[in-house]
Amino acid sequence: MRGEGADVKALADTHLESGVPHGAELLAFAEAIVTGARSLPRARAEVVEALGSRAMVDTAGVTSNFERMVRIADATGIELGDRLEQGSAAVRAALDLERPVGR
Repeated sequence: MRGEGADVKALADTHLESGVPHGAELLAFAEAIVTGARSLPRARAEVVEALGSRAMVDTAGVTSNFERMVRIADATGIELGDRLEQGSAAVRAALDLERPVGR
């Protein structure tokens, strides 16, 4: 994937192809982890089939850690900061994400 582009809009629209190898499986797995969906066992099996069990463990770790960090930031009101605000502007615009009112 190094040096290749990815369509971040696929994060919000599952009908789009992200350009990430096995992106559909990875996205379904991450979504099932975050939402607690009943589809988690199936999503986990699809990641194992596509990428192997070690990659599934890595994917679960990355997804879980990211979710933890987002929850902490939301709960404590941590701001992005100037550098991250500027660095994420294009992605936030592509996904039509706005900062909550009052932040």
